[in-house]
Amino acid sequence: MAYTTINKSSDYFNTKLYTGNGSTQSITGVGFQPDWIWNKTRSAVGNHVTFDAVRGTLKRLKVSTTDAETNSSSVTSFDSDGYTLAGEQNTNGVTYASWNWLGANGTTANTDGSISSTVSANTTSGFSIVKWTGNNGAGATVGHGLGSIPKIVLVKNIQQSGYDWVMYHASLGNTKRIWLNLTNAVSTNTGSWNNTTPSSSVFTLGSSGETNGSGEMIGYCFAEKKGYSKFGSYTGNGSADGTFVYTGFKPAFVIYKGAVGSATVDNWEMADNKRSPFNGIENVLYPNLANAEGTGVTTRMDMLSNGFKMRTNGTDYNGNGTTYIYMAFAEAPLVGTNGVTAKAR
Repeated sequence: MAYTTINKSSDYFNTKLYTGNGSTQSITGVGFQPDWIWNKTRSAVGNHVTFDAVRGTLKRLKVSTTDAETNSSSVTSFDSDGYTLAGEQNTNGVTYASWNWLGANGTTANTDGSISSTVSANTTSGFSIVKWTGNNGAGATVGHGLGSIPKIVLVKNIQQSGYDWVMYHASLGNTKRIWLNLTNAVSTNTGSWNNTTPSSSVFTLGSSGETNGSGEMIGYCFAEKKGYSKFGSYTGNGSADGTFVYTGFKPAFVIYKGAVGSATVDNWEMADNKRSPFNGIENVLYPNLANAEGTGVTTRMDMLSNGFKMRTNGTDYNGNGTTYIYMAFAEAPLVGTNGVTAKAR
């Protein structure tokens, strides 16, 4: 049996860097028609923002705030090799990073749960976008379309402002929640996931407005796929010879956050192989902050052929005894279906 079914990770996830031109611009070179786009200014202060094909064009969500969805002159079309921008996320001379995921390039109605949903699911890569209308009822279920159990469910109330981006992470368990837009440590709460682990067809909601408010909700679900994605945890050692995290692939993109322990009020951080093409990775962005890219900061990690290794002892990423959660996507699998082993960076 082959080690992985995905030889070319960039067919399903890809990072694209570009410079704004202050006008209309087609962002090409993504390699596929993205269904979820996450953009961030690098050289200037600006919110992390997301766009997806399920909510449709000109619909913006800010990752680093509690704002509801707004209309914007931003993504005007999802194209075969990227997407087209109008005014926003395209300031002249400003540099940007764009992280892109492939869904189904279309939607289906899903009735697997007690609440019907609209879904764009890619069962090969284990990613789906799910939209539903909440009912405020504990125990409601929503179909995600993956056919396998998601390890990450990230949800935002898109109609009502004041609600955080709440995450289920399998490493924390079904009684816990953590927020992508906050520095808070993990929290025990029944209201988000009703103390119920997702199944291969549905995830379960509590009565919290974060996941099951009276308006429209959007969810991004991720099931782990060998050689392509890994969602887990590691324990920091507080050493310059930092913790090694095995993923089974050469990472292209890693997001991490202290969740349990002393160093749990620090920022989320994200690193990728396009902004930092060489090891000794220093160029980081913070999903919970609008800050410009941190360049020349303390070295965070090396991305290796089979995982990533922390290289210094900062509390954001390698505090002694702190448990960190992470999401990682591959540049290349450790071993492809042709038996070829990936090379280290």
